[in-house]
Amino acid sequence: MLGYYGVGKTSLVSQFVNHLFADKYQTTVGVKIDKKTVGVGDREITLMLWDVAGEEDDAPVKLNHVRGASGYLLVADGLRSKTFDAAISIQQRVEAEIGQRPFLLLVNKADQRASWELQDAALAELAGRGWTVLETSAKTGEKVEEAFLTLAAGMLKAQDEGDGEDDG
Repeated sequence: MLGYYGVGKTSLVSQFVNHLFADKYQTTVGVKIDKKTVGVGDREITLMLWDVAGEEDDAPVKLNHVRGASGYLLVADGLRSKTFDAAISIQQRVEAEIGQRPFLLLVNKADQRASWELQDAALAELAGRGWTVLETSAKTGEKVEEAFLTLAAGMLKAQDEGDGEDDG
């Protein structure tokens, strides 16, 4: 889970793992790790969810937490366009650090869509570049499960394709 501070990374994980949402904001210090086992097709996968402290203007995300990651979720807050720009920057830095991995961009706070600063054209432009973009709400649970399961499926597919290349 990567993104600017206050975008809802911890709330998305809490909604996914425990089906809970807390209105009170809690800053993540360092990394918080959760896990959940899910079914993807006929397979089971245990996701180790690293909720990394949010990026701030003067404190970029520490990329040492993403080494060895099989995939990641970028999170932006639809109410703050600055967080969208930060997510794009984080993705570029992560890819430079660990190479291509499955990822999704989650634009959180879909329950407040009418108040978003983010423009639909910006989301469409990323989708046109091949990004998977989902509008989520940690508060209502909208598309939260779908986001994690889509990432899990992408990671399994990448693993299977990688295994096939190694055998040849």
